[in-house]
Amino acid sequence: MKKILLLLLVAFIVIQFFQIDKNNPPVDQNQDFITMYKPTDEIASKIKASCYDCHSNESKYPWYSNIQPVGWFLKNHIEDGKRHLNFSEFETYSPKKQAHKLEESYELIEKGEMPLSSYTLIHKDAVLTEAEQTTLIAYFKEIEKKIQAQE
Repeated sequence: MKKILLLLLVAFIVIQFFQIDKNNPPVDQNQDFITMYKPTDEIASKIKASCYDCHSNESKYPWYSNIQPVGWFLKNHIEDGKRHLNFSEFETYSPKKQAHKLEESYELIEKGEMPLSSYTLIHKDAVLTEAEQTTLIAYFKEIEKKIQAQE
């Protein structure tokens, strides 16, 4: 039993030498959702707090991202989030894709699936009240309609 525990301790120490890359790609503000659609400060603040850590090139890596395998999990989660939706590159999406991403966003908020509970457990500022959910859903629907009207 002692040998197994020692082996696990050594393995834990060794994996600490394999840190994640915490560099975010550069942000072109002209491509950013908030710059493009100019929500109110209240809405912009809530989108930043609830969405941008995983769905933009402005991810913030907390202290515990330095502990492996936690850092690997976070990096994978952030990369997956950006693959689905990247608010920092929103302008690069076609209008049809922009509208679809907004539809997916408000549907996930309606279902209570976004922001993830595993994220809001630690990031209390990301928690959406019912009123905030309603506001974001209405805002995303409004922008979706504007985009569709331009097509």
